[in-house]
Amino acid sequence: MAVAHEGMDLRLLGPVRAWRDGAELALGSARRTAVFSVLALHANHAVSREQLVAAVWGDDPPASATGNVYTYVSSLRQVLEPSRDRWAAGQMLTSGGGSYCLHVPGHVVDVYRFESLREDSRRHRAAGDRLGELAALEAAMGLWQGEALTGVPGPYAEAQRLRLTELRLATVERHAGLLVELGRHEEAIAALRTLVAAYPLQENLHGLLMSALHASGRRSEALEVHSRLRTLLRDELGTEPSAALRAVHTRVVGGQSSPAAAPVADVFIGRAAELCLLRDAVTEVAAGRGGSVWLQGTAGMGKSALLTAALRDATPAGCRVGWGVGDEVARRMPLGVLRECIESALSGEESPELVTAEAAVAVVRRIAASGPLVLIIDDLELADDATLRVWTELHALTRELPLLLVGAGAPATDDHRLDPLRAVRPRPVLLGGLPPGDAAALIRLLADELPEPRALRRLLADAGGNPFYLRHLAAAVGAETEAGDPLPAEVLAAVSAHLDPLGEETRQILRAVAYLSADHTGAGSDVICTVPEVAAVTGRPIEEIDRVLAPARAAGVLGRGPHLVFQHRIVARVLHEGTPTALRVMLHRSFAEKIAAAGAAPERVVAQLLAGPVPLDPWASQWLTAHIDELRVRAPKPTIAVLQRARAQYNLDHDTRLELTAWLARLLFRENRNAVAEAGWVAARATDLTLEAEMRWIVAATHDRSGDYAAAAEVVRFVLSARRAPEQWLNRFRTLLAQLRPNLPGNPTVPHMRRSITSPDPISVIR
Repeated sequence: MAVAHEGMDLRLLGPVRAWRDGAELALGSARRTAVFSVLALHANHAVSREQLVAAVWGDDPPASATGNVYTYVSSLRQVLEPSRDRWAAGQMLTSGGGSYCLHVPGHVVDVYRFESLREDSRRHRAAGDRLGELAALEAAMGLWQGEALTGVPGPYAEAQRLRLTELRLATVERHAGLLVELGRHEEAIAALRTLVAAYPLQENLHGLLMSALHASGRRSEALEVHSRLRTLLRDELGTEPSAALRAVHTRVVGGQSSPAAAPVADVFIGRAAELCLLRDAVTEVAAGRGGSVWLQGTAGMGKSALLTAALRDATPAGCRVGWGVGDEVARRMPLGVLRECIESALSGEESPELVTAEAAVAVVRRIAASGPLVLIIDDLELADDATLRVWTELHALTRELPLLLVGAGAPATDDHRLDPLRAVRPRPVLLGGLPPGDAAALIRLLADELPEPRALRRLLADAGGNPFYLRHLAAAVGAETEAGDPLPAEVLAAVSAHLDPLGEETRQILRAVAYLSADHTGAGSDVICTVPEVAAVTGRPIEEIDRVLAPARAAGVLGRGPHLVFQHRIVARVLHEGTPTALRVMLHRSFAEKIAAAGAAPERVVAQLLAGPVPLDPWASQWLTAHIDELRVRAPKPTIAVLQRARAQYNLDHDTRLELTAWLARLLFRENRNAVAEAGWVAARATDLTLEAEMRWIVAATHDRSGDYAAAAEVVRFVLSARRAPEQWLNRFRTLLAQLRPNLPGNPTVPHMRRSITSPDPISVIR
């Protein structure tokens, strides 16, 4: 009996199309295609009818939506399995419990093939196989036939288009960069010119094109690329090229063939207690007493550097030291890491054969019996299973022989292969971040120039005590001068190297967390992001997000509490700033609307609207108008910032702009800031006499507060002579004039005493 999905080919990276045995299937209307797309992107997972309705129609579906889904699924069954009897259960598209499931292998859907090829490229890259990486990237790029999910309606398709477009751009950018690395400059130049035309504001692509042109001897063309981009950035965004692009420009101008190598500083700072503990353990084993230490810390915490400082150059005479390092390659070789460790300890002597676990234990016993022995395995969690079993068994020998076992690696609390090792209870040493004093000392030692105090504080906050990040940030001191500057390429690469092993799915969710948790309001601190917020912007269930983020928690990228908090702020910055500017703006605008619909606090929505040049379109302006009363109490400063942007946007309709500017004037006045321009602008255009009076009172009161009594009196006299204002406001102006008189010319000299304006706060008056 034939398998239902045999001969199927589903393509979503372009117009959504489906084939069976080379014959194209008619998927039908746009919304029927949208239902099919959701099912294909959730292949082999059940999708509820409610999820399909939300994916295709959003939060306000028509009454007929549920019935339409039923009709669409029924029609799709007939298309996908035309030989199926109408009343027979389907094999390929099944239903049950109010859910539907499309049963196809991953390789049938081009999106899954694309993501799989990207993973292959990363594995080749990690193994140093650049040609293999190049082939995988080219195969991934070849799957695209246009914009993903072309013309498919619905919020889910929109979100997937953004996600897949971002992945496509990252793929083509890496492909072009690899061509440059391989010296295939003409190919790289041809590809990059096409990409620069398609993405004219993407600075990384321009930097690669400049590097390729310079490497091929076309220096003037490289400088021309920089000049065109600089003009475009100024005209379109009002910004200058980033620090990374400025560095490329400097190399081209100076005729340097490649970037200067990052400084390799043989510097170790801090960790006094841990150093003392390890050195004491070595002293103990040299005296004949064995032991075991398990050094744990997340990526970049300096485990290897600590081991080097404590053991490699500080061991007593006659004490053998063996080093081994776990990695993905060694993991495929039984006892491979332990063999490396023992060969290192024997230092050129003939190494015994390690065939079985018993033989390995016997060899270690024999070596330790002849003299003190220290065995060290770094990246222990990446060691092969046989090495881990023997390593655990060796702990029994530490009680009778001068044998010190030192393992180092990530906490890996979810790795059950390490459970037997936990059971023998080696001495745990948890390596956290460097304290601020030590971190600052490391920065000062490694930086080419001493950072200003404010810049130093920012570097320390970004790194969160992680020595790996501190070293790269120190190397970039001087390249990143302002808080808003993009991160240097070296820092982006360093953080990306730590994120690569997490997988694309996890990195995508982490990127959403970064967008939602960064401080875009100018308040000076990060905000707490929640799992429900991430669910709202990604359209994924909460339990699925928890599952996808589990590796990030295990790796120490996120904390382990109930909220989603980055352990190191630099990771959030890389995830956020590593996205092309245009796409970043689109995502923030989309996230603002989605978390607003999910009931997020209004200040969280404002944070998204302030995250760069996010346009205040009709939805945003209407939302602001509806929530301004809450915002003025909960977050006055960010609210002022977003209202200032609203006033500057001439595409808003007149009434909305007038109302929002009036609120801006009220809040500026309430915060003791100058509100003359804003209130005067509204007063000159208001047709409501009460609003006009309120705004003129703010102008007068602002002048009075700043000591410009003549200007204040001029406004008051204008209002009183015009007599257009309602009587309650006229009375307030009379009161203000009485307060002004002692300070006006022609009055007896009166010692000036600072006084508060007795008229009420205008916000409270209008409520």
